[in-house]
Amino acid sequence: MQKTHILWADDEIDFLKPHILLLEERGYKVKTVNNGNDAVDAFKEGVFDLVFLDENMPGLTGLETLAILKSINPTVPTVLVTKNEEEHVMEDAIGSKIDDYLIKPVNPKQILLTIKKLTENKRLVNEKTSMAYQQDFRNLGMVLNDDLNYQQWSEAYKKLIYWELSLEKLEDAGMHEILTMQKSEANVQFCKFIEKNYLNWMKAPDQAPILSHQLFKKKVFPQLTEDKPTFFFLIDNLRYDQWKVINEVITDYFRLEEEDTYYSILPTATQYARNAIFSGLTPLEMEKRFPKMWQNDEDEGGKNLYEDKFLEDQIQRVYRKPIKHSYTKVLTLDQGKDVVDNLSNLIQNNLNILVYNFVDMLSHARTDMAMIRELANNEAAYRSLTLSWFEHSPLFEALKWLSQRNVRVIITTDHGTIKVKKPSKIVGDRNTNTNLRYKQGKNLNFIDKDVFLIKNPHDAQLPKLHMSSCFVFAKEDSYFVYPNNYNQFVNYFNETFQHGGISLEEMIIPFATYTSK
Repeated sequence: MQKTHILWADDEIDFLKPHILLLEERGYKVKTVNNGNDAVDAFKEGVFDLVFLDENMPGLTGLETLAILKSINPTVPTVLVTKNEEEHVMEDAIGSKIDDYLIKPVNPKQILLTIKKLTENKRLVNEKTSMAYQQDFRNLGMVLNDDLNYQQWSEAYKKLIYWELSLEKLEDAGMHEILTMQKSEANVQFCKFIEKNYLNWMKAPDQAPILSHQLFKKKVFPQLTEDKPTFFFLIDNLRYDQWKVINEVITDYFRLEEEDTYYSILPTATQYARNAIFSGLTPLEMEKRFPKMWQNDEDEGGKNLYEDKFLEDQIQRVYRKPIKHSYTKVLTLDQGKDVVDNLSNLIQNNLNILVYNFVDMLSHARTDMAMIRELANNEAAYRSLTLSWFEHSPLFEALKWLSQRNVRVIITTDHGTIKVKKPSKIVGDRNTNTNLRYKQGKNLNFIDKDVFLIKNPHDAQLPKLHMSSCFVFAKEDSYFVYPNNYNQFVNYFNETFQHGGISLEEMIIPFATYTSK
């Protein structure tokens, strides 16, 4: 292993000879100087992994030397060594971006611990993380092959995401490959689970997980109180892993009261899942109750134009109490800024619904724009792009403003997305819908093993366009391709993020409740 190079500046460096000899015996290479100017010269000429600076040196002080070193290379960890325990010295050191400090007299154990912490911490954490996943790999594999119920599947998926986010920081391609295979195997088993249970869930809701159309009744309405406004943020297309990364930022401002998941209905597509959330009805029930508002796949026009009307109806029908509420859909940056400007009015309501479409637009942009494909070329980059948007969005500005008030905040989504990799040929007539992860129509011709077939849509609480209409849902990471333009389609859509079908990523989605700190 390559030696760690240390620069140590102290005007009494000769008194530190025993410490330096000990470090050299342990394999460290130490360059010593006795003043700040020499430290700067040595730093310019050599390559160092760590610097120790005496705070009280003649000429350039330790803090003055630190400022110069940081201007040359801010990435090298620097430790201030001082006799002075006064608070203002520590504050000055921290303000100058010191990485650590030691109080004289220092002992060898302190020095070794500091070196390991600052130069080997990443390696030690990586080794421990890698070892822990290897130990958990077998346990997780056994769990995934059990006959899991819907709650256990949620926990298993959370565990997979925990390891995905932990291993993301490792520079170990082998570990990433193993996890990717394990996630893929998990999706195979999960799709079998959905095929076996989904229609029963629709017949017997008391034996089912919370589904889209039950979300308000079971998770939102019970939390409403007169004294604390609730802000319900629905970020379209937000997967559980994407929520995990933005949650780290949100919890700087809010207390996370509840971390939960629920299941999206099929199809995992906005017009079905999101309309079901706001109406509190299945798509079949919506079609019957709102024949003029519900839009089927063949119908012209927007499919999510009446969410506010559906919400009002659900409040009257299910909540059964008058409630002061608002509904706002945010599609542009200016609309997001308008929300921030209007928060002082919104906070007068008991319930405010805010729908943000950015992540959905991001997934579509990634399909359509080569530049976005480059920026989000894998799962980690896709999460990073989501986090970057969130940190600079009006949504985050709104949350920071709300964190200073006595409010409840809910963050959730309508469905997730999956990166598709396996084209699956399908044939349908010209009226067949365009979604890559589900098709509805008559006389569909498809590859049986790639799909979950629902012959009678009414069994899944879905409208039936024609007497012979059926639904097919793509499983795992497959996507539908028509044979007549197969190669063109595959080149365009392969490894893009899609939704509408069956996968852990699309169906098991976040529901988080926060309160002000």
